[in-house]
Amino acid sequence: MTTSWAWEFGRYDPKTERVVESLCTLGNGRFATRGSAPETVADAVHSPGTYLAGCYNRLVSTVGGARVTNEDMVRLPDWTALRYRCLPEGGPPGDWLTPDDSTLRHGRVSLDLRGGTLTRRMLFQDSHGRRLGVTHTRLVHMGDPYLAAQRTVFHAYGWRGALMVESVLDGAIANTGVERYRDLAGRHLTDHHVGVEPEGVAWLGSTTTSSRIRIGLAVRVSSRPLGPVAVSCTGTSAVQTLRLPISRGRPVVVVKTAALRTSLDRPTAEPLQGAVDHASRAPRFPVLLTTHQAAWERLWADGELEVPGETGRILRLHAFHLLQTLSPFTTELDVGVPARGLHGEAYRGHVFWDELFVLPYVTLHFPDVARSLLTYRYRRLPPARDAARRAGFSGAMFPWQSGSSGQEETQTLHLNPRSGRWLPDHSQLQRHVGSAIAWNVWRYGQTTGDTGFTHGPGAELLLHIAHYWASAAAYDPEERRYRIRGVLGPDEYHDAYPDAATPGIDDNAYTNVTAAWVLARALDLFGELPPARRSELITVLGLGIDDLDRWQEVSRRLYVPFHNGVISQFEGYGDLAELDWDAYRARYHGIRRLDRILEAEGDTVNRYQASKQADTLMLGYLFRPAELYEIFARLGYPLDADIWRATVSYYLARTSHGSTLSSLVHGWVLARQKGEDAWPLCQEALLSDVTDIQGGTTGEGIHLGAMGGTLDLVERVVAGLEACADGLRVDPVPLGDVPRSTFTFCYRGHRGIRVRFLPGRFGISVPASPCDAVHLVLPGDRRASVAPGQQRWFRLPPSQGPQPRPTRAAPPAK
Repeated sequence: MTTSWAWEFGRYDPKTERVVESLCTLGNGRFATRGSAPETVADAVHSPGTYLAGCYNRLVSTVGGARVTNEDMVRLPDWTALRYRCLPEGGPPGDWLTPDDSTLRHGRVSLDLRGGTLTRRMLFQDSHGRRLGVTHTRLVHMGDPYLAAQRTVFHAYGWRGALMVESVLDGAIANTGVERYRDLAGRHLTDHHVGVEPEGVAWLGSTTTSSRIRIGLAVRVSSRPLGPVAVSCTGTSAVQTLRLPISRGRPVVVVKTAALRTSLDRPTAEPLQGAVDHASRAPRFPVLLTTHQAAWERLWADGELEVPGETGRILRLHAFHLLQTLSPFTTELDVGVPARGLHGEAYRGHVFWDELFVLPYVTLHFPDVARSLLTYRYRRLPPARDAARRAGFSGAMFPWQSGSSGQEETQTLHLNPRSGRWLPDHSQLQRHVGSAIAWNVWRYGQTTGDTGFTHGPGAELLLHIAHYWASAAAYDPEERRYRIRGVLGPDEYHDAYPDAATPGIDDNAYTNVTAAWVLARALDLFGELPPARRSELITVLGLGIDDLDRWQEVSRRLYVPFHNGVISQFEGYGDLAELDWDAYRARYHGIRRLDRILEAEGDTVNRYQASKQADTLMLGYLFRPAELYEIFARLGYPLDADIWRATVSYYLARTSHGSTLSSLVHGWVLARQKGEDAWPLCQEALLSDVTDIQGGTTGEGIHLGAMGGTLDLVERVVAGLEACADGLRVDPVPLGDVPRSTFTFCYRGHRGIRVRFLPGRFGISVPASPCDAVHLVLPGDRRASVAPGQQRWFRLPPSQGPQPRPTRAAPPAK
């Protein structure tokens, strides 16, 4: 905890080791390896794992007598595994050592964010006073997407003799990283073949059972001093055993250099031979380390967000994990935004709506990566159109959970760990994922000016989603409005009305309002297109002569329920019973997962006005208050600051925050209102993974949406920086622990624009380029321009309303 670029965990604690493994994951956007100790295997404490972006496989499991099929991100063979024991002169051989051994005296883990390396230091001491110091240094190369390496240095204190080291390439693995999934099938790899080249390169080839992705993994082992190597292979693993002399002042160094190739690579080649060749010719560890650190330096130049103090350090950790999951290498892959990164097996590695919280940051800093992530959705338009057609609708109905193919991957059953019961899962009824995709397409276009995308794939995405919403909305003659029935909102707790025979609720406010917004933006974009492109899209979408008129009508007459002067989360929400929140808080240690508590009691959250996370208030995440009022006015509903403030207060008092996104959105909305309670919620979002605030979930993989959302919070709320039709809007909202910030970003062809926000002042520097001047919209609707090659400073008006109390972010548990 000594510098703004280092994260350190000062002692080994089995209770928090999985959290450390997740937070210390290293990756390069193509693959990632959890920060587990090389001496460990998967068990109740440890979950070593390497995961490849886009590598999915399906298995069939039997649950409660029913056969279910799940697609999972595949845990790959372990390239890091290393075992060792001491062979002292004149004494019996020691046991194989691990962090869980009783002889461990000290253990420290250091994550270097600047250089992208993980260092684990341990000191063992036996009953005779003999000590062994062990230092592992690991990297997953940010310059070469196929390489990773691990250097281990051993020091002997108070003894001499030999060290027996076993370098293991282990393919006998399964997806076991999430306890509640362990009753499901998890062995995704088959057709193993293993060997060791004479030059010391061990190799392992395997294939996923159903997706038939071929995987080649090769590991070159070297040591100093040199020593004889014994080789043994089983059907699933290769072991290279070294016996190396060691004494005080004569350390032993063992380096494992791994290369990962698969049949997903382009151009196609034999993965196993490619991995062997790549590992054989890879540079030595010092060169790999230098080039890896140089690649990170270039990455930070584009992706860094500078904020002082502990808040800035946590934000840097969040940016680090986002860049390890979605790097420039992502542009070469057919992948989306995995909700838990490449850091673990939770959510089965699926792609949800979390890109809604991640893409704003990515678009500002790495627009090419953002474009590729939207292209992942575009490539999956055909299955989305098929899904809409099978449901009786037009357009494209995107799945709540997506993986390799674009079909719906949401599980049909989920386990309540509190009751032990497997329950029906209806979360695939969250149709609002389509609006999230459309919003990202629109924001990408506004920020980048990339008409090649917005008039091409982007237009198809936006218009197909709009076409779906127009067909899903049914006219209600009594209300004289259009209604969308049988869905789930972002809340996720309410999947049916009390005692209803069928799942789904009607007229979720977030779903209906965003559907209206999508339809309006689709009409705007359609009007901007060249005539030939408009004609082409009319044919592609199968639009009739009256369809666009229907889009216009639905966009203005979608139903939004209200009750007691606030927006209703859905029709009938205000008729549900009130929950005795104080009683449940007193009865249980934590009530974040209130749904599980109530189900275990034989009750259901469907009966209560209780939300898991922000639902209606998500509208305040997507839209500034003025934008939101305009959307409601277009729908014919009065919405002003008083109604919105009452709505915010109403749901804040009825939310259990069972998701890491909940405190982020609530803090975001309150910050825009300049409310006193904004910062504690923002702080909770910052700390959600650092302190494992959800109680065990971080060990299954970090929450990429929450991490991306905190970065976006600083840029779009605190700095108030947002692209709009008139230019770049700058409307800061000061927060207590973010007194100033600096970052570099891209905007409409400009790269390397640098901004600084200080109390009462804002500075912008635009690098010289042939692009047009950057047009600014400042508070009070003031207009200004900054030409390429120019730097300007502007005064900002004082903050209106109370500022949040400055507080310090707590350090992570050690």
